[in-house]
Amino acid sequence: MFFLSLEIAKVNNMSIENRVEATAKNIEGKVQEVIGEVTGNPSDKAEGKAKQAEAHVIHTTENIKDELKKAID
Repeated sequence: MFFLSLEIAKVNNMSIENRVEATAKNIEGKVQEVIGEVTGNPSDKAEGKAKQAEAHVIHTTENIKDELKKAID
C-alpha cells in the first residue's frame, strides 16, 4: 500500500509539472504572438499561436487523466 501511495504522489507531481510547463508555454506563445503582431512578423505570430495550441493540448490531456483517475477511484 505504501508503494502505491508513492506512485500516486509521483503521478500527481508529474501532472502538476506538466500543467506548469503548459502554462509557461502558453504565456511564451502569447508573448511571441504579440511580438509578431507588433513587428509585423507573421512567422512569430504563427509560432506563438502554435505554442498556445500545444499548451491547450497538454492541459486537456491532464484534465482527461484527472477525470480517469476520479472514475477509477
